[in-house]
Amino acid sequence: MARRSLLFSPGDRPELMRKAPDAGADTVCFDLEDAVAPDRRESARESVHEVLSDPSFDPDCEVTVRVSVDAAADIDALLDDGAVRLDGVMVPKVAEPADVAWIADLLDEHDADPALLALVETARGVLRAEEIADAPATDALVFGAEDLAADIGATRTDEGTEVLHAREQVVLAASAAGVDAIDTVHTDFEDETGLREATEFALQLGFDGKLAIHPAQVPVINDAFTPAPERVEWAERVLEARDRAESEGRAVFSVDGEMIDAPLIAQAERVLERAAAGEDR
Repeated sequence: MARRSLLFSPGDRPELMRKAPDAGADTVCFDLEDAVAPDRRESARESVHEVLSDPSFDPDCEVTVRVSVDAAADIDALLDDGAVRLDGVMVPKVAEPADVAWIADLLDEHDADPALLALVETARGVLRAEEIADAPATDALVFGAEDLAADIGATRTDEGTEVLHAREQVVLAASAAGVDAIDTVHTDFEDETGLREATEFALQLGFDGKLAIHPAQVPVINDAFTPAPERVEWAERVLEARDRAESEGRAVFSVDGEMIDAPLIAQAERVLERAAAGEDR
């Protein structure tokens, strides 16, 4: 499953949560953390539960929830009756593997097994990104530049050089562990040009997708992460050649004069996965 775009929706706004899948994001995330004031968190839990337990709410995208600092209360409120659609849980401020493991244990107590997305947004989290990505429960690393900058006292710039090392660290850790890497938000949702440039750069770095805070950002992100037709044709030729080589007992083969090995096969598979996601949305 591709996660080109992940759209946040406030957990205390049921009308927005119900509309969120219409934006075309591969993943929607109902937010019980930053988007909800602490004194509204209880009512937000009720709103999220109301939407997730509605049989008519069955979008063809991944549906996740970002839990708050009181994650146990969030999960208990959402899963006590077991009758909810919950594909994933985003865990904020993950600083070590145990921060993911205890959420997985709590979900297991509710006989639930959603994907866990670990949000790496602190100095300690970045430094331990490899261990977090390797944790058995982790399905994706999500990079949070704004909180990281606040944590280390950096000044955010349009160029983003102050968080570039951390950004690359998250991609490397995710890739080494074989989990998704999702890039940080572009906070100015009216800046389409800046968003496009930031998304294209994230793609160059190796990210699999990007966070969105407004529905208008989703098409721009999806477009950047959807392969061009010629790239899709290349990937199809690679996998067809691989199948022929395997049937003939050959481990080495070429496509368009290029020797193909395991990393290029993996690239081809990822290209087709992203292309399929674009066709489905």
